[in-house]
Amino acid sequence: MDRTKKFMLFVSISVFCIFAGFIVYNWVRFEALDAGQIFFTFIALSFIFNILTWGNHEGAGEKDEMDLHIMAQSARIGYFVLMVLACLILFISEGTGNFNQITNYPLLILVGLTFVILPITEFIYKKKFK
Repeated sequence: MDRTKKFMLFVSISVFCIFAGFIVYNWVRFEALDAGQIFFTFIALSFIFNILTWGNHEGAGEKDEMDLHIMAQSARIGYFVLMVLACLILFISEGTGNFNQITNYPLLILVGLTFVILPITEFIYKKKFK
């Protein structure tokens, strides 16, 4: 890793730690969470992993066959991990496993969409090449 990439990694880790520290401080001190802070902490974390994986905060630049394979497999695995996490968040936040007691309909619709987006996308993509 050259000096520029190390510097970008250092800055990204610093920004992540500042955001995460501020979130923890606000939570402990004021018992409050800010959605914007949480969102930007996740953005900073994504920059860290992009730099560690590809050496660039924007992701893969020039892609060879192995890079394309890594991206395709990680996208598919990431999709299923996100699906499971969305289901867990729904049931944990609602405090019930009974669908009749769920009141957070936007989150319920989001979880439902996680089950149909991949098959619909594959259907459309397959029709494009036939």
